[in-house]
Amino acid sequence: MTFINRFKLVFAGAALLAVSACGLVQPEALTPEAQAQTEEERRETIWDIFRDQDPDVKVSVNRFIWNASLEVLNFLPVESVDPFTGVIVMGYGTPPGGNRAYRATVYVKDPALEARSLVVALQDRNGRTVSASTQRAIEDAILSRARQLRIQDGRL
Repeated sequence: MTFINRFKLVFAGAALLAVSACGLVQPEALTPEAQAQTEEERRETIWDIFRDQDPDVKVSVNRFIWNASLEVLNFLPVESVDPFTGVIVMGYGTPPGGNRAYRATVYVKDPALEARSLVVALQDRNGRTVSASTQRAIEDAILSRARQLRIQDGRL
């Protein structure tokens, strides 16, 4: 377990203890003003982030671009994904028939199947960004594959 993971675990445990200790006061013993304030505080706690605020909120990325990104860049190991923000972070890998290693970060920023919905950032092992033409070629390959996936889906 890495240091950061241990820190996160200890921090989460401390936060849990702090929040659970806040409930030791019995509501019956409070004055009406304090009881109203306690009810108001309950509506604005850390636990509110775990409640569904709006059940109609959905993932707002294009699934065809998302899947096409994973297919086109399948030679890169996936390090982390977040479909709610549309970010895919990939580690270093060498493309088939290539001799340079790259890493990529893909950002699907819109649910539309359009070029403006996709941003790809590529870096080589030295941390330098690759040429704009190479990035555009990768984006074009992803968008072409996304269109193929949409046609195959058949629900146009």
